[in-house]
This record gives sequence, structure tokens and C-alpha cells, in this order.
Amino acid sequence: MQFGIFTVGDVTTDPTTGRTPSEHERIKSMVAIAQKAEEVGLDVFATGEHHNPPFVPSSPTTMLGYIAARTERLVLSTSTTLITTNDPVKIAEDFAMLQHLADGRVDVMMGRGNTAPVYPWFGQDIRQGIPLAIENYALLHELWRKDVVTWEGRFRTPLQGFTATPRPLDGVPPFVWHGSIRSPEIAEQAAYYGDGFFANNIFWPKEHYMRLIGLYRERFAYHGHGTPEQAIVGLGGQVFMRRNSQDAVREFRPYFDVAPVYGHGPSLEEFTEQTPLTVGSPQEVIEKTLTFRESFGDYQRQLFLMDHAGLPLKTVLEQLDILGEEVVPVLRREFAEGRPEGVPGAPTHASLVARRDAAAADGAPDTVSSGTARPDAG
Repeated sequence: MQFGIFTVGDVTTDPTTGRTPSEHERIKSMVAIAQKAEEVGLDVFATGEHHNPPFVPSSPTTMLGYIAARTERLVLSTSTTLITTNDPVKIAEDFAMLQHLADGRVDVMMGRGNTAPVYPWFGQDIRQGIPLAIENYALLHELWRKDVVTWEGRFRTPLQGFTATPRPLDGVPPFVWHGSIRSPEIAEQAAYYGDGFFANNIFWPKEHYMRLIGLYRERFAYHGHGTPEQAIVGLGGQVFMRRNSQDAVREFRPYFDVAPVYGHGPSLEEFTEQTPLTVGSPQEVIEKTLTFRESFGDYQRQLFLMDHAGLPLKTVLEQLDILGEEVVPVLRREFAEGRPEGVPGAPTHASLVARRDAAAADGAPDTVSSGTARPDAG
């Protein structure tokens, strides 16, 4: 199982000091956080994609390429790549390039985003969000798996004999997660292709995500990719820790109250009771995170949101020390205990290459790398 962190890259005034970091400071702090994540033994660093204030990560592959040169083991991902407003051709080429630079330590999470104005900024109509997500990903899937593509759809100009360059590393595309907080169509899309489904489990009660993940698992099996238990699931989460819960609550409350992702709504106490947010001791974080398996089944990736709402870099790095030294080792051990034999681990470039090679040796097509799925199937 993989553990890591994801960032939304917000530039928020620290409510305790009144200081607002510059965009330059915030971008550099995200790099420092990624390096710290590797240092403390985490597996994944993921960045969102935003094109509006107060967020800065408008070019995730640029940032991840820079981080790739400064890390050795960390898997580099997005926590949203906007499949609706980015050209699939550009996504195909950018992430294949990143794959080569990072020696395969790359995957990608597709999503529609949560900022309505971004659609017209990139020449699209938000009312077509779901059809755009479906069509654009169908093209991206093909671009990564066929050397020469001829294609025609509703939302972009046709392609005639087009080859995306560079080709994916070792002929195996980056693993794809489809991220959603509300759309059953996206859960179905992930299931259809046998890709991963990431439920950004930070906003709503668990029952909502249980329905989405349950649908994904059921449809994953329906489309012939394995049993429901073998579906590839990732979860978000958010934590703030101090040695005792009273200190954690007192320190985090002013940040929570102004947070762009959840502030100005329910109280901290209401939010922690109703959602996966944990503000407390390391042991409380461990105990609450372990309940996720009870609700969602065995899963492959757990990412935490930690560097938001104006928290200073020093505090975030302290949080990562606690996460890496006291929390994740226990979670690794506890999640591994009793994990059924047939539940797969989180996909990596090496495991995908091995799967492709094993399928070739058996003479069977591998739908993940060969692209044999049809958009009209099922």
C-alpha cells in the first residue's frame, strides 16, 4: 500500500501572523515538501492543477519534472489533471516526457476540477463536462497505446496518422487514476478501462464515498478486470497533529476557519465528526485512518492533505516528520495484517511492465497496455 501527500497549492494568508507568502515562496515550498516526503519515507507526492487565484500549480508536469531531478524514489503524480480543458494530445506528450525524465516514477489522476470559470478560459463549455471527460480520455488512452492514431470526435479537430512523441517509457503508459467526489459517470469510466478510482475523501460523510467506490468496484468486475476486491482504490484524507489533541485543535482552528477548501462552513468539531478530517494526536490519526478499510475495503493508496490554509512551511515539515516517523509505519503494518491474498498492491511502472510481459508470454492481450477495450462496450 502506498502512502503520500497531495497539495492544492493555495496561497493563503497565515491567519495567526497576517503574512501572505509570495507565489515564488509557495512554489518553492511545495518542492521542499515533496523532498521532505521522500526523506521521511512516504511513497507519493501529488499536485493539483489550478488556473486561478489563490492557487499556483498551473503547470504540474513542470513542477514534477523539477522534483524528479531532486528525488530518487518518490512516485510523482497529479491530484488532478484537467481532462476536460487540456488537449489530450498535450497530456499524452507531457506525461510521457515526464515518465522518461523520472525513470517511470509517474502516474496521473484525471479529473474535471472544481472551478467553473476554467472551462471558457480554455474554450470549453462546463455543461459538456462529463462528455468532455469521456471523449478526451478515450483519445488519450488511444494515443498512449497506438503508435499511429486516426481519430475523430465532437470536441477537437480530427487526427490523421498522428504519432504522439515521445512514446511512453518501455511502451507502457503511466497508470491512470480517475478522481471524483460526486460523479458516478467517472467511477464507471475508471471501471470500464480497469484504471484506478480515487475518491477525494475529504469533504463529505463516508456514506457518500461508500456508494461511489461500491459502484466502481461492481463495474470493475462487470467489465472483466477482476473481482470487486481487486479494483484499484485510492483515498484522500486530511490531518493535523500535535502530541496531544488539545494542542492540535487549538493550533489548527484559526487555519481551518479560513481554509479555501473547507473554511467558512461547519465548525471544526462538526467537520471532524462528519468527515475524515483528523485533528489530534498521532494515535488518533492512526485509529481514524484504519477505519477507512472498514468502510471502503482494502485499498491501494492513501494521500493526506497537509500544506493548506496558510500553514507555514516549518509547521508542514513538522507534520511530515510525525507522519513519516510515527503514523505511516503503524498504518503500513496494520493495513498489511489480514490483507487478502488476491488484493493487488498499488500499480507502479515496474509492475505494469511485468504485467505486460507476463501477458505477452501467455499469448493473451493485456487490456491496460494494448488498448483492446472499446468505447461502446458494456
